[in-house]
Amino acid sequence: MRSLGAILNKLAEAQTSFCRAADAIPSEQWTTKPSDREWSAGELVAHLIMVEREILGGADRITQKTPRRVPFMKRHHLPLWLVEARIIKRRSPIPLDPGLVGAKEEMLGELRAARERTHAFLEETKSRDLGAYCWPHPFLGMLNLYEWFEMIAAHQVRHTKQMREIHQRLPKLVGSAPN
Repeated sequence: MRSLGAILNKLAEAQTSFCRAADAIPSEQWTTKPSDREWSAGELVAHLIMVEREILGGADRITQKTPRRVPFMKRHHLPLWLVEARIIKRRSPIPLDPGLVGAKEEMLGELRAARERTHAFLEETKSRDLGAYCWPHPFLGMLNLYEWFEMIAAHQVRHTKQMREIHQRLPKLVGSAPN
C-alpha cells in the first residue's frame, strides 16, 4: 500500500498528463467521435467526472459509519496496474450522462473541481485510517479507500491513453496558413 503522499502525487501526475492529452484535442472536435463505437473527448471527460464523483460520494458515505470488518479471503483483488494497462477493455458500469458533455474548457474545469474535492476529502480525513473502509470494485474486487483513490489515478492514466488515441483518430483540421 502506498502512503497518502504517494497517492496524492499519483493523482496529481495523472491529472497533469490527462490535461496535456486533452489539450491536444481542438475545441471544435471536443464532441466528435472518432467512430460510432468510440467516445468523444467530451464523453471521456464526462465519464472521468462521473467516476470520481461516484467514488468520492461512496467514500464520504462509508466513512460516516463504523468500518465493516471484511474477512481476509474477501480482501483480495486484482492488481491496480490492470486498470492503467488497458489490456482488458471494459464497459463502464456507470451509464454516461450526456448532460455532462459540454464545452471543452467548462468540462476540464469540472474535472479539476472533482479532483479538488478529492484532495479536500483526503486532507479532511488524513488523521483517520482509511484502510479500514472497504467496498467492492465491480471488476477488481474489494478495495479499501486508499486503493480506491489509487484507482482514480490509475483510471485517469488509462483514459489518458484513450484520449491520445482519440486525438490520433480524429480527422486533422486544416488551419489557415500563417502570413
